[in-house]
Amino acid sequence: MGSRQIAGSSMTIPRAMIFDFDGVLLDTEWAIFNSWAELYRREGCTLSVQDYEVCLGAGYSRWDPAAHLEFLTGKSYDWDSENASRQVSIERTLASQSLMPGAPELLTWCREHAIRMVVASSSSRRWVAGWLEHLKADRFFERLFCRTDGFAVKPAPDLFLAAREFLDIPARDCLVIEDSANGVLAARNAGIPCLAIPNRMTAASDLSAATVRLPSLTAALALLQSAES
Repeated sequence: MGSRQIAGSSMTIPRAMIFDFDGVLLDTEWAIFNSWAELYRREGCTLSVQDYEVCLGAGYSRWDPAAHLEFLTGKSYDWDSENASRQVSIERTLASQSLMPGAPELLTWCREHAIRMVVASSSSRRWVAGWLEHLKADRFFERLFCRTDGFAVKPAPDLFLAAREFLDIPARDCLVIEDSANGVLAARNAGIPCLAIPNRMTAASDLSAATVRLPSLTAALALLQSAES
C-alpha cells in the first residue's frame, strides 16, 4: 500500500499515520486560547490569536502567556489558582465536544486498511490519554508519544523521530497529520511527509513546510480513498 501514489501530490498511501492531538483530533486549542483571552480581558489587556500562535504545537516553552500578562500589568498572580480556574473552564467546554469532523471516519478507514496509527503530541500524556479515552478513540492508537515522556517539544523533531523508530517503518512510508506551524516544522525536521490541516486557530499560520495542505480530515480521507480506487 505504501507505494501507491496519491493523485495530485508527491505522497503515497502511508503504511503508518502519526497524528498530532491538539487541534487535529480534538479542538482543544480554541478552548485553551479563550481561557487565556478571558483572563487578559479581566485584567484590561488583549490577547490575539497572532500573539498566542507561537505556543501552538510547542506549549509555553517559546512564549509564556502568564509571563507576558505579568509584563503588561506589572502585577504578580497566584498562578496555581488562576490555572486551576482556567482548567475548569477548558474542561467544561471540551466535555461535550466530539472528535474533529472527519476524524472517526479517517481513523476507522485506516484501521480497516491496516494503516498503523500513533499520536505524537507536545502536550502531557495525562491530557492526551485522558481525552482519547473520554472520546473512546484510544483503541485506534498503538502508542502515544508526549512531552511528559521526556521528549523535546515541537518544532524539535524528537517526538516524530521516536514515533517513527517505534513503528520501524521508513519515513517515506509514514504520514504526519498536523495543524500548526511548529508541528509541520517538526515533521520536516524529522524527514517525514506531513499533511497540514489548519483549524480556526491556525487558519492564517505559515504551514508551507507541509507536504500537502487540506481543509479538513474529511478531505484527507477523500484524498486517501482516491488513491485506493
